[in-house]
Amino acid sequence: MDHNMEVTAAKLTDDLVVDILSRLTYKSFCRCKCAYKAWSTLSSNPDYSKKLPTKVTTGLLYQSNDKSAIPLVSFSRNDGEIDGVLADVPHYEHLELVDCCNGLVLCKYMSGFTSPGICRFVVCNPATREWRTLPDTHSATDDPLYVTILAFDPSWSPQFYVFNFHLKHEHHLILGTSNLEIFSSEISLWLVDDTWDPEITFPWWKPHLFLNGMMYVETTGAKIVVFEGFEAMGHGILPYHWSIELPPDALYVASFTNGCFGKSSGILHYALPHKNGHSIVVWTLDDYADNLFVWNVKCHLSMKDAFGRDDLVYYDNAGFDGGPEFFWNCDYQVVSVDLERELVLLCDKKTKGLLLYNIRTGELNKIRDDWWLCQCSYYVPCYSELPAQGQPSV
Repeated sequence: MDHNMEVTAAKLTDDLVVDILSRLTYKSFCRCKCAYKAWSTLSSNPDYSKKLPTKVTTGLLYQSNDKSAIPLVSFSRNDGEIDGVLADVPHYEHLELVDCCNGLVLCKYMSGFTSPGICRFVVCNPATREWRTLPDTHSATDDPLYVTILAFDPSWSPQFYVFNFHLKHEHHLILGTSNLEIFSSEISLWLVDDTWDPEITFPWWKPHLFLNGMMYVETTGAKIVVFEGFEAMGHGILPYHWSIELPPDALYVASFTNGCFGKSSGILHYALPHKNGHSIVVWTLDDYADNLFVWNVKCHLSMKDAFGRDDLVYYDNAGFDGGPEFFWNCDYQVVSVDLERELVLLCDKKTKGLLLYNIRTGELNKIRDDWWLCQCSYYVPCYSELPAQGQPSV
């Protein structure tokens, strides 16, 4: 900072400086503190520190069932819980956490004046404190049910996409999928595929991942639907899709519990407890040629060592007349696996607590109680700016 700028900055009151700095991202705030060291002391002032940008770290975004604020539980021991990471977003008090993908967060919002047939979404980046409101979507019924997921991969494209599956249902019993809407940030439009196969159903709890321009979504029936061709959406053309099977060794367990997708070195993997519960099996999806995909076991993550016991699986007949070992149950559920950061998120079904397992150290720590009552998403910050508002061109 040159002498003239230093003199100008020195004339500003602390309140005004804090008001200016509060509008920056954490990354820009750090640069300002380095350029003018007098500003760095403001962070230690308890009256100002709450207003200044906060570091957004890898963690867990969650929201209670009462749809209250959406805080971030950091995985760094010294950070704890960070509240108000989405405080800059309009309708902050009415946001409903829907999904998170590579640093972007998808929320739904509505007001007392919003028709039940209208669905409103906003995409946010907590790290850059940006947000973008999406055009309204309109359901064909007055009682719509949706499965909505976000697709974003900054290493592939600055654009993001939102999938909105309209579910056919009766008395909240899911009967299939009626149609699919896909939003493209490039053209700021929802494109509708009303020829969707009604037999394919996407329950909200099934995993999904966007990687290398391809969206992988697990469906009922042990299948994964793969979407690709997103580049053509700029010309009003919907991405095409095809399907693959889950790993054969995963079919039995996958019918009783949820697995999850992840990535490592640009390769998709799928994680699921072993039948005996002693480990989490991680498969990689290897592409040999011409969409010839093969599942290979990458590793086993020991849960027997993590929990300190081996009685992690039990069977019951759930009141049916079948054999006593008809239903498979496991004391934990895999929420997220991040091999690149060597972290695994687990749910302890007995205590309803959310656990963080460090693959490298073997440590298993509880990071939150009563997660069963929350909607949660694994969050990794991204400092890429949201793409500019596209203009409808189709």
